[in-house]
Amino acid sequence: MTVDLGTRLRDVVGKAAAAALDKGLGLETVGDLLGHYPFRYAQRGEQTDLGSLQIGDEVTVVAQVRASTTRELPRKRLKGGKLGPKRRLTEVVVADESGRTLTLTYFNQPWQDKTLSPGRWGLFAGKVGQFRGRLQLTSPQYQLFESEDPESTDVVEEFAGALVPVYPATAELPTWKVGKCVQNALKVVADPPDPLPAAIRSRQKLMAYAAALHQIHRPESFESLGAAKKRLKWQEALVMQAALVRRKVEAAVEPATPRPRGGAVLEAFDAALPFELTAGQRLVGEEIAAELAGEHPMHRLLQGDVGSGKTLVALRAMLQVVAHGGQAALLAPTEVLAGQHHRSIVEMLGDLARGGELGSPPEATRVVLLTGSATAAQRRATLEAVGSGEAGIVIGTHALLYEGVDFADLGLVVVDEQHRFGVEQRDVLRAKAERPPHTLVMTATPIPRTVAMTVYGDLETSRLTELPAGRSPIATHVVPYTDQRWMSRAWARVREEVASGRQAYVVCPRVGGDEADDKGDDDRRPPLAVTEMIEALRGGRLYGLRLGLLHGRLDADEKDRVMRAYAAGDIDVLVATTVIEVGVNVPNATAMVILDAERFGMSQLHQLRGRVGRGHHPGLCLLVSEAAEGTRSRDRLDAVASTTDGFALAELDLEQRREGDVLGAVQSGTKSHVKLLSLLRDVDIIEAARRDAVDLVAADPRMRSEPGLAALVEDLAADRGEYLEKG
Repeated sequence: MTVDLGTRLRDVVGKAAAAALDKGLGLETVGDLLGHYPFRYAQRGEQTDLGSLQIGDEVTVVAQVRASTTRELPRKRLKGGKLGPKRRLTEVVVADESGRTLTLTYFNQPWQDKTLSPGRWGLFAGKVGQFRGRLQLTSPQYQLFESEDPESTDVVEEFAGALVPVYPATAELPTWKVGKCVQNALKVVADPPDPLPAAIRSRQKLMAYAAALHQIHRPESFESLGAAKKRLKWQEALVMQAALVRRKVEAAVEPATPRPRGGAVLEAFDAALPFELTAGQRLVGEEIAAELAGEHPMHRLLQGDVGSGKTLVALRAMLQVVAHGGQAALLAPTEVLAGQHHRSIVEMLGDLARGGELGSPPEATRVVLLTGSATAAQRRATLEAVGSGEAGIVIGTHALLYEGVDFADLGLVVVDEQHRFGVEQRDVLRAKAERPPHTLVMTATPIPRTVAMTVYGDLETSRLTELPAGRSPIATHVVPYTDQRWMSRAWARVREEVASGRQAYVVCPRVGGDEADDKGDDDRRPPLAVTEMIEALRGGRLYGLRLGLLHGRLDADEKDRVMRAYAAGDIDVLVATTVIEVGVNVPNATAMVILDAERFGMSQLHQLRGRVGRGHHPGLCLLVSEAAEGTRSRDRLDAVASTTDGFALAELDLEQRREGDVLGAVQSGTKSHVKLLSLLRDVDIIEAARRDAVDLVAADPRMRSEPGLAALVEDLAADRGEYLEKG
């Protein structure tokens, strides 16, 4: 029997195994299974760092049995006074080559100490726990390597080779069971057609696709494994880049309504600006102005570090469109951010935001806000202003995407914090225009070059790197949570800032208030919660100060009330979750204390501290953490404290984190289109694949001459909920 990659797994591995693979790993076809690559390869006798195991991790380790003993445990007393059944505990000590040990425990399985005899090497899989200070695996599954005893009967064929594949697995589906299914599939699958163009395979000296699939799962040597990985990385890179290039080319030929440079409302706004634009703002503004005046729609990504003035650049683009009869929509991910944008834009425009009111300038427009929490009356009035064209600038959340939100002439879509939205959401808003509108997507999260090339590869990119005049420096320090002298000084600094007439933030990683939210990670305490911390501070360290609470579970009116009170100076210290991460602009806020800082990503910490130092006074950010000196978590915090360059931190973040953490869950998903490609280590492959993709699409936009590659590109394009959804 031979099968192809589209064959259902139940026809190859049986119904029970297929059901387990589907339920546990989301694998349904032979292609899914063969695309579930090992994440590492073990060798009998290799050194496994048992000292790096973390409590709560599901692990598969390579180790040698050192000792195995079974002893009886005291019998439990049952109801009525009778003794319960006999209980036996088998403890097996395994070790890596450096001598670090790990204990395996089995209850009422006395035969294990005979099977797991000293000297045997194997794979041991389970969840790391701790008992009396020792790390242990309780009832782990295991697979022993081929015994050196010729009379042994426990030789397992698929694990007898020099390189043992270790697969992403589950507690119910350990790596060797996945490996057995892979081996069964490899025995019957027909060699698939090679989707890569022959010219590229030849020029890059790439292994054939069928050979690569076999070698990635059952490598004959490290050399053949390296060749297989290179081949499969190239395929991932080329498919991804071809999809992005084709989308970019298709968008570039659409017709747009040109919006000429300048215009009365933009010129009036520029004339009233109380400060000079930075060189970067002028340069990016010129790029955008030229594209808005063109006959094809702009598709541009604007990245700028915290406080670099992206909103001002976007507002000038919106005014250029409004000045020539169009409307602009600004899509924000949260109601807090949408409300903040509405207030700041109205404030920046002044009288120019009073369109239609008595005494307003003739060139003025109207700025409206639409969110999901708007009342029926507010919604009706806003929709009428949008539909009639009276509102030139429309700011909102996902509510802008709903049916019934109709524009008179939508000319520009601005998407803020683009990583919070998907391509399809962007397209839903663009579809509300008569002709394809211009699109400007913004992010304050610094993006490494390779990430920009892959995630935002369908967009032209601009970057703002300099801060506007008047922005104050921010000092960042790591504060050890367990050192009371440091903690006392941290809270004293908050009091000093408030006493000087300024304000502060306290940030916690958790809201609190329900059982599921309160659970910690095994032996770790639960993350600190804002609902608990505000009460502790009120009665303790910050007694007597005016404290406010802000988190995502509050209703929209309460969020807006709190933010208005804080902006007005009626709240001294805002205790909040990461809902304040982007867009919140209170120039009088100068201090921030981030509790459990090690639980945040580096870029997220950088975004949070960007909320202070936005006025004329220096900013202070205190990263409070339990992370010990020399640990990876502490190193990350020290890196944040050492620089305010968000782009440098983004590169460091990419180096220290898994690819999936950077790009989103799609990268670690079982059906992800990007599994082997590293945005850090495979820059050369990504750049070369981009060049080849540009040439392929330019010569044959639908890639009809390369049907195999075209099919994979179509699959990726159709599955935008996975990869392109992160664009």
